[in-house]
Order: sequence, then C-alpha cells, then structure tokens
Amino acid sequence: MAVLTAIPAAPVEAPAQAAAPSASGPSCSIQRSGSLWQLGIEAQELTTAIGQLAEQLDTDDPEQRASALAELEAVLLAEEGNKAALSAKADATCWVIEHLRGQAAYRQQQAKRLSDLARSDAGRADALEESLIFVLTQLQPSATRFSFPNHELTSRKSSAVVIDDEEALDSEWLAVTTTTKPDKAAIKEALKAGRQITGAQLLSRRSWRIH
Repeated sequence: MAVLTAIPAAPVEAPAQAAAPSASGPSCSIQRSGSLWQLGIEAQELTTAIGQLAEQLDTDDPEQRASALAELEAVLLAEEGNKAALSAKADATCWVIEHLRGQAAYRQQQAKRLSDLARSDAGRADALEESLIFVLTQLQPSATRFSFPNHELTSRKSSAVVIDDEEALDSEWLAVTTTTKPDKAAIKEALKAGRQITGAQLLSRRSWRIH
C-alpha cells in the first residue's frame, strides 16, 4: 500500500513560468496548465503515491474497488484538521485525474486512428486483389491456381442461389419465420438436382485466396 506523507504547510516554490494558483480545498476544477514534471519534488512524490492508490481501482471486483475508494477517501479525510495538507493531497489527486483523463483521450484517439488505418489498409488490399485476379484470369481464363515465387493464388468453386423474383416462388421454397424469405438451402438442393424453379437460378462462383 502506498504511504502518503503530509506536505508541509509552506508551499514548494516552482519556476515563475510554471506557477499556478494554490488549491483551495478538496473540490477541484482541473484547469492546470503544464505537466506533472513541473511539480515540486514533494508534490511529485505525493502525486505518485495517489497514482499508485488509483491503480487499485483497475479491477472488476466490486469489493476491491470499494475498498480502494475507501482507502483514497481515508487519505483525504486524514487531513481534515490540516487545511494545507488536505489542499496538497486534493491538488495531487487532481493531477492524477487530469493525467488519467488525458491518457484515456489519447488512447481513444489512437484506437480510432488505428481502426481507420485498418479499414483503409483492408480496402486497398481488397482492391489490389480484385485487380490482380481480374488481370490473371483475363490472361488465363481456365486457370484455377496461380503460382508465384513466394505466393500462391488458389481458388475453389462454390454456388449460390440468386432470387430473381421472390414473389414468384411457391410457398414450399419459402422458409417460415416471423417474416417470409426464400429458403435458399432447399432451393439450392433442388436446382442442383435439376429442378426448374420459377424466380430462382443457380449461379456458379469462384472465390480466391492468397497464401
């Protein structure tokens, strides 16, 4: 458990450009400019200790979380009769809150940026693959596999039912759910067996995969 020592009543002087109004109590409006590195040595130590206590909140166990919150509250309540020490601990807590929120915002931005990059990369890869397959199959229409020095482009045949006119299908070809829709599995088997079904046809497709 992190041990918190009271900050002396006399504030630690900081460079003029890093000076900020002193906290007036545990209530904090986090509008501090600068960074944790600009704090005085004692204030840094206190902020680090508060941060270590805050790490205990990173749990899915409600009891552990409640215990950690109670410990943090006790740290502040311990200075009830010492306004300067309470103010210092409250200010240190504000620094930790500001740091955590800034870190959360940064990670959210990074997650969105990475998600956008992944979507862009996947889109370009799909477009390149489609173009490559188009060119190769134009040059060798009967080919089902292409071999390169370091890769293979293989394919497998599959078939899928295309419903031309759902309204034209007899009820036997409609799967019964809360709403009606074509029973493609049954239609596919019937078409493969040679049956003619008004409103549906069997198309052969080839899917490709790069190894």
